[in-house]
Amino acid sequence: MNIPAPGAAVSAAMQHNAASRGYTLDTFQRAAIDRLAVLTDELLGARRARGAPRSLYLWGPVGRGKSFLLDGFFDAIPLRQKRRVHFHAFFRELHQRMFEQADTGRAMEAALELMLGDCRLLCFDEFHLHDIGDAMLISRLFKAIFERQVVLLTTSNYPPDGLLPNPLFHERFLPTIALIKERMDILSIAGDVDYRGLDDAEPDPFHAGAYLCPGSDEQRRKLGLPRRPGTAQDLKVGNRLLRVLSVEDKTLQFSFKHLCEGPTATMDYLALVATYDRWILEDLPRISSASSAAQQRFINLIDVLYDRRCQLFLISALPLEQALNHAEVADISRTRSRLSQLRQIHVSENLLAASDS
Repeated sequence: MNIPAPGAAVSAAMQHNAASRGYTLDTFQRAAIDRLAVLTDELLGARRARGAPRSLYLWGPVGRGKSFLLDGFFDAIPLRQKRRVHFHAFFRELHQRMFEQADTGRAMEAALELMLGDCRLLCFDEFHLHDIGDAMLISRLFKAIFERQVVLLTTSNYPPDGLLPNPLFHERFLPTIALIKERMDILSIAGDVDYRGLDDAEPDPFHAGAYLCPGSDEQRRKLGLPRRPGTAQDLKVGNRLLRVLSVEDKTLQFSFKHLCEGPTATMDYLALVATYDRWILEDLPRISSASSAAQQRFINLIDVLYDRRCQLFLISALPLEQALNHAEVADISRTRSRLSQLRQIHVSENLLAASDS
């Protein structure tokens, strides 16, 4: 009896997973599965003794199945020494670990030893950069990961040359882009179809939330949502205090002003989703009228809530497309795609109609 190579078994498992969900794989996705099968054999097969194989960087526009491929591969590969993590969450943990190891003189190396141990395969989902401070730390991180002979598999909406697109900072990141190209194979998943927008797209827990316009008392009543309080209160997050409209059980109610215009960070959102899985965000403005920092915080917030499959109720006086129109901040297309999956509930529509949309 012939036993299939590990890569063939992983490829078959990923294709079966797609078929069981009713997905038809496109040319780009099939090519990615073939490459992941090769990576499997390199990690587990005869070439293992030659050192770590080349890492892999998967990129393409939103809705092309990058996370689906990464998750399918991670689940299928029979490797114990592996870790799959959202990029934001890994970065938050890295900051905390480095702070704890600051007195060692080797904070980065000590932090990664605690975080990765004997890990041979590290999977990052949704890798992107817009802050020069984070970018400089990422440069050190990637060098340290490769020095540990860890294979890195990451997904991104950008090709490496599109990372840190701000022209004020991009040139300073070029050495890291060169490192990525040197140590990673770059594979595009840039098909023409946004699978998230298809009528038969697989339901996701994120869909349990809704986008309300304008957030009337009747809309709130039908969804069991509270009214907007007139005053805010303090909520302790780590060593900081954030302004919140209300806190009840697993539900947080914020205003856009307090959460996105205030000095909050992705690490705050990650800390909060560990306890609260139902979020209400009030007063979403026309996003282009907000500061660039607030726009980026909003994008990061949606990334975290989507990845952790939290329930989000987003309330605005404007329909979704109008609220997001004319925003030029990077990654807004991903945010638009994700928010379009929420039920769209407008004042002229009833809840039943919105649920069927």
